Amino acid sequence: MRCIAFILAPAMLLAGAAATGTAETVAPLPIKIAVFPFELEDFSGGAAFIPPDEIDREQLRLSTEEARRLIAESGRYQLVDVSAVNEPMAKAGKLRDCEGCDAKIAAGLGADQSMVGIVTRIGRTEYAVTYKIRDARSGALVDVKQTDLRMGANVAWSRGARWLIQRRLLEQAK
Repeated sequence: MRCIAFILAPAMLLAGAAATGTAETVAPLPIKIAVFPFELEDFSGGAAFIPPDEIDREQLRLSTEEARRLIAESGRYQLVDVSAVNEPMAKAGKLRDCEGCDAKIAAGLGADQSMVGIVTRIGRTEYAVTYKIRDARSGALVDVKQTDLRMGANVAWSRGARWLIQRRLLEQAK
């Protein structure tokens, strides 16, 4: 009997260690996130006289693409397609003003979280980039981060978005 106990004890320890090692290598599932197109909030002196133009829209598109690329490459998130969203606030680029309606839209798309990116133009060469992430089920803010970049014009917006995603969103996940 003792002989069997001496044989079974090491076998059980090895089996337990193997099971523990397997459990530790399982990565958490990525968070499904709906990243909506970046929006422009213009507080510059010329905002009343110079409406957003094609250059502004292109720079917002590039900022959105850069943020989505970095988020997808991180492996922490899985992007949810938002291209078919037909909500008036989303089409008007006003999700930043709808008190969390982005979360409801994201939930309808099967996402866990929503993200709204905002470029706030303070002057023609001063701007801030912000993101707001909400829980899609509750609408509660999960994370809000901002960077003030006081150099360059709209051609630097994607650089601000890249810095913010890399240095705030993805670094805090480590």
